[in-house]
Amino acid sequence: MAQQLTATRSAAAYAGVAAYARQHTGEASAAAYLALGHAYMLDHRYSEAADSFHKAATAGTALDDYADYLGAQALLQAGRGTEAYALLDHFNDRHPDSIFNAQAPVLLASSYIQQNNPQAALKLLLSLSGNDIATHNDFRYALGRAYQTTGDNAHAALIFRSLYTTQPLSFEASQARTQLRAIGVTLTAAELKAHADQLFNAKRYSEAADEYHSIEHDSSLSAGDRDTLQLYAAVCDLRLKRLSSHQAEHLPEVTGDGAALKQYILAELARNDNDESKHDAIVANMVAEFPHSRWLEEALYSSGNMYLLKQDANHAIDNYSRLYKMFPSSTYAPSAHWRTAWLDYRTRNYPEAARLMDEQIRLYPTSIEASTALYWRGRIYEDVEHDYGQAANYYHALTANYANYYYAILARERLKALTGHVPTIAPAATLSSVPKYNDPDLTGDLPENEPHLIKARLLANAALNEYIAPEIQASSTSSQWGALAQAEIYTSYGEVTRALQSMKHSDISFYKMPIDQVPTIYWKLLFPQPYWSELEANAKKNGLDPYLVASLIRQETEFNPGAISRASAYGLMQLLPSVGKSIAHREKMRGYSTTRLLDPSVNLELGTVNLRSVLDRYSGQIEYALAAYNAGDTPVRRWMSTGDYRDIHEFVESIPYSETREYVQAILRNREMYRALYPEK
Repeated sequence: MAQQLTATRSAAAYAGVAAYARQHTGEASAAAYLALGHAYMLDHRYSEAADSFHKAATAGTALDDYADYLGAQALLQAGRGTEAYALLDHFNDRHPDSIFNAQAPVLLASSYIQQNNPQAALKLLLSLSGNDIATHNDFRYALGRAYQTTGDNAHAALIFRSLYTTQPLSFEASQARTQLRAIGVTLTAAELKAHADQLFNAKRYSEAADEYHSIEHDSSLSAGDRDTLQLYAAVCDLRLKRLSSHQAEHLPEVTGDGAALKQYILAELARNDNDESKHDAIVANMVAEFPHSRWLEEALYSSGNMYLLKQDANHAIDNYSRLYKMFPSSTYAPSAHWRTAWLDYRTRNYPEAARLMDEQIRLYPTSIEASTALYWRGRIYEDVEHDYGQAANYYHALTANYANYYYAILARERLKALTGHVPTIAPAATLSSVPKYNDPDLTGDLPENEPHLIKARLLANAALNEYIAPEIQASSTSSQWGALAQAEIYTSYGEVTRALQSMKHSDISFYKMPIDQVPTIYWKLLFPQPYWSELEANAKKNGLDPYLVASLIRQETEFNPGAISRASAYGLMQLLPSVGKSIAHREKMRGYSTTRLLDPSVNLELGTVNLRSVLDRYSGQIEYALAAYNAGDTPVRRWMSTGDYRDIHEFVESIPYSETREYVQAILRNREMYRALYPEK
């Protein structure tokens, strides 16, 4: 009921939870009142929220710190600062183990300000200036407000300026801008540009463009600076696909890095127009004139990607190799280096590919391409150099440190094939660079008497979901069991998708660890089996491996039956309405409508028919079919047309769309995990 109230906040949901609260006592009643207060807060009904939190505090004790803290928030929003003060004064003494102990003084300072006692707020906040909390945005904003209300606008402005320019994505940044206007402070063009730059780096291009445009005519700027701002706005428009070649040609002429930026814009537009000669000429000019510019770095990576998609290996290698040599610390360097190595492999320049693969492992040992380099270097040892002992060393290093990665699965297959033909030799020096995984010492047994776990479960009952993880993490031993506890809480009220997501986002490197070194319950939460009977029946009806179907669903929607993608694909198996309609007609399904694709039973019935059809188009070759499921038939047919792949694994690694390549590899890995966890009887 509480979860439904949070999701819908309908009159019926409010009435149901309120009735439950009145009909129960103790912690059950308190949880219901907390759920009501939380919902009222979401609806900006602050006085009603405050009253509900007060009732929660009198009904139970386990979550009384939540009742007090959230109640104080509601009271402050309702303008009842004096009542909020009563809840916050000596909060830490009353609730010594609360997760709110760091934030409570900040909220208390806000209550002082609301009670027209800014001196007390300033004194309190300054006493905390040496603590970690002083770096938090809410603390900094409260301190700025304290200075402002004491009349010290100079100190207030410094804080508000800093928040706006350095934390543009925070809620406090917009509040800071409002307060700056209130005290009559005008931000400089440089500060506004700094804010826009932060937005640009966060890929908030529309907002960044608005900011750049707002200052490009500022009279305090030189003509050169105004011209440069036009270019920054233009690159935002480029990323938003709303800049034409004609507009770009009329951008102002500038010097320095602005000139490099204009060249980058022109190079990108030439790429969009498929004008290779113009594009190449611009990039060559940038190499000569702007060898240290970040825009050259961007241009080289983009150029490499362009030629990769065009299957022009030589030009792609030229751009990628130039990038990692000229910009060795670039975020693009590991990817560019690997793509150079791979394209050398694909063009059968095995000596150079081998050298670069070993270099990849040494220079970028933590890159996502490191496990890939281990496998394919092993393949060169095995297939080309016929050094089976060293090939086995690379495969063993891969399986030992990336136990359940896609390429570790392939490496185990290679080791089986090498059985009886492998001399024991010393590992190559390169393998000393392979990072060893650290066992996180996970337990499958939850500490049932742990106070923070008890509170987390009560928070779930109250639908205070955003506090579940912080509450669990407040325990000193949560690194051993916290991920399991959070996922099991979600599973307890049927949230399989959220449980799976919490495990995936737990920062535990599950796929680096052997299955038998992690309690099985973790794996089964990572690889759940909802809708299994229907999934298995529909899969077998269409001659499909149920584990493959489950793996695809896990990758597509994480078992969320209500998922609708930006491309308007619906349900578990992400069917387009047109596809669903066509299959429903062919299968003579009565009463079909697009919304029925959100019914797991209907989606599984039609989705498995669709997957069978895709597989049949590719003669049952799973890798081709999965690539087409993600990227569509046209690009897959184009990639297949090269026709010179030594095996299907080479095709998979050669998929130029990173999303599609990782999608195929993830599903094939998922299938092996399902097979290992749920062996057929």
